[in-house]
Amino acid sequence: MESYNAAPDIEVITSNFPLPGFGFVPINAFVLKGAEPILVDTGAGVESKEFLRVLRSILDPSELRWLWLTHPDHDHTGSLQPLLAENPRLRIITSFLSVGILSLTAPLPLDRVHLLNPGEVLTVGDRRLHAIRPPAFDSPATTGFYDDKSGVLVSSDCFGALLSRPAQNAAELSQKELREGQIFWATLDSPWLHKAETGAFAKDLDLVRKMDPTMILSSHLPAARGDMAERLLGTLAGAQSAQPFVAPNQAALEQMLAAQ
Repeated sequence: MESYNAAPDIEVITSNFPLPGFGFVPINAFVLKGAEPILVDTGAGVESKEFLRVLRSILDPSELRWLWLTHPDHDHTGSLQPLLAENPRLRIITSFLSVGILSLTAPLPLDRVHLLNPGEVLTVGDRRLHAIRPPAFDSPATTGFYDDKSGVLVSSDCFGALLSRPAQNAAELSQKELREGQIFWATLDSPWLHKAETGAFAKDLDLVRKMDPTMILSSHLPAARGDMAERLLGTLAGAQSAQPFVAPNQAALEQMLAAQ
């Protein structure tokens, strides 16, 4: 696990989760510095100690004022509870459904929650955050945002990609690797895309075009400059007609185990 600078006031905390036989998927969280520092997501539970160590190298967790939880999957909530315990002033921005899902395992203190729906705007210090539902997602609780100050789009799982090597900038990846990795991830993580009405999905993609983001920060892709947006959008549009992902079955698992 490491961190890198994506913009003058934005740090990425990243690790690489292996998918045996396929490659790996980046798991990213983001620190947005400013008048009221924001942490977006908290990494995977199995890496919580490492996550907190890297976070402390960026800033003291007591300086955080907000934690934007894009959705309650385990690769986004790994250090949520330790951070809440350590910093009593930390507030969570998330969706109603996220709060409900987390209440089944680790309930959030409701007096420290700020509920936000797609289409709503929240001013956080020197930033105005526009909540959005990304074009692709694996959880109906997902809420990303567009930041007026930086022009950055935080897209949660949308635009993620399976990779063969680590990178700190999506532009470092070849066009072929990025396209194939994106399609693999989209068909794995958002299998409903094959059933979505093409026109409606295209409208969702156009909403991102209209934002004209300076950067796209995906939970599962190295930071991507805004001039890559059209390439990312085009590949995601193509995922609708791509071959659906077929997961390994028991026979494949036994072959993998035998090869070890």
